[in-house]
Amino acid sequence: MTIHTVEIPENSAVFGQTTSAFARFGHSAAVRAHGHLFIAGQIGRRPDGTAGETVEEQTGIALRRIEEILRLENLDLTALVDVTSYHVDIRHNMPGFLSAKQRLITAPYPAWSIIGVSGLASPEILVEIRATAAYPDRAAR
Repeated sequence: MTIHTVEIPENSAVFGQTTSAFARFGHSAAVRAHGHLFIAGQIGRRPDGTAGETVEEQTGIALRRIEEILRLENLDLTALVDVTSYHVDIRHNMPGFLSAKQRLITAPYPAWSIIGVSGLASPEILVEIRATAAYPDRAAR
């Protein structure tokens, strides 16, 4: 079994100084195995490390981070097959989340589980999104 770790370049305009969090928390941004790309949970931190002010902004940032990881692997958001999002104060924050999600995620839609949680790694973080993408059959690795 071949496993490939996706590395985010330190000069990434999307991730900025937040790339250090992968080493600090001891995980990869994404791992390629068996024709799939497993993307670690992404949060709404701007490249300067500050959190988005609203759940809508944080959702947009998290999805753009996923989009950037996919781009590094020559994929795009249409390659997503399974997504799980974790939400603080889910009932209050759902409208903003859905607004950002509907702007960025188009049909055909991936399977998506939405889970309410009491908190995430930092108190200002309102949403975290993890995803799995599939490589096209001809490019399965």
